[in-house]
Amino acid sequence: MNSSVEQLFTFIDGHAKKLQTSEELTYIEGVLETTEMWLDGDIKPNIQNIQKEDIRKAIQLTILKGMKEHVQAHHQMTPDSLGLLVGYFVDQLTQDKEQVSILDPAVGTGNLLFTVLNFLQDKASSTAVEIDDMLIRLAASTGDLLQQPVTLYRQDALQPLLIDPVDVVISDLPVGFYPDEKTASGFELKAKEGMSFAHHLMIEQSIRHTVDGGYLVFLVPQGIFESPQAKDLHSYFAKHAWIQAVVQLPVNLFKNESHAKSLLVLQKKSSDLKQPKEVLLAKAPNMSNKEAMTLFFEKVKMWRQENTH
Repeated sequence: MNSSVEQLFTFIDGHAKKLQTSEELTYIEGVLETTEMWLDGDIKPNIQNIQKEDIRKAIQLTILKGMKEHVQAHHQMTPDSLGLLVGYFVDQLTQDKEQVSILDPAVGTGNLLFTVLNFLQDKASSTAVEIDDMLIRLAASTGDLLQQPVTLYRQDALQPLLIDPVDVVISDLPVGFYPDEKTASGFELKAKEGMSFAHHLMIEQSIRHTVDGGYLVFLVPQGIFESPQAKDLHSYFAKHAWIQAVVQLPVNLFKNESHAKSLLVLQKKSSDLKQPKEVLLAKAPNMSNKEAMTLFFEKVKMWRQENTH
């Protein structure tokens, strides 16, 4: 951890703990209050030349500490290494664009989105959706501190979204069943019986809000194409999207093997475009192995060049 991240963590953590005691808040509420006080200019870290990534990492560390106390198990924060991988794919897929609009329909505290926005530097504007009040407030204050342009909507992302179609959707998809069968009935990917998979419905909702020819970069369960509803997913993709890439991610990034994920890259079909010549099927190496990652990124770059010309 570099020193300015450590100093920022100590600054936020110290104020959060004080507020936890004096205001009888949870630690995570203390973190939120601290970031809002920092934004208002009531408090300020005494650190020179703070970088956006340092702020994001320091806030992430305090949120991780607080999540043990407050947030449900399925609100796991997306690891930084996966955020950078998503950012790399988005960057490669939008090389021909000077500006990119991005949507994250399940933003949580914003760690994935802000990792990608920082990776793209000033190339992107973003919109995000989150239903949990605490998480969206943390995302809002983090975005303001990072000076990243993000418009946030607090709602169930599977309800109608008043959002213009975007160039790219990114999401660490929430996995599980969606309890609102009435809302689910409006989706092609609804289950024929019983409750539908939330992550399948989120994919469909995301495709609805992507421009023709736009891209979607998802973190999905590794067995997504082996589930009982996988056949429906394939039929849906045949009509609406091309699979561009499926990248299996290292199991060591997840708490246990059953939570392992893959990176799924889709392109919304467009009458002006052709199906990709080759789907990238790959296994990402251990992300701490810099040499292997460099080779992997080269492979992705070559695949993109061969598929977009």
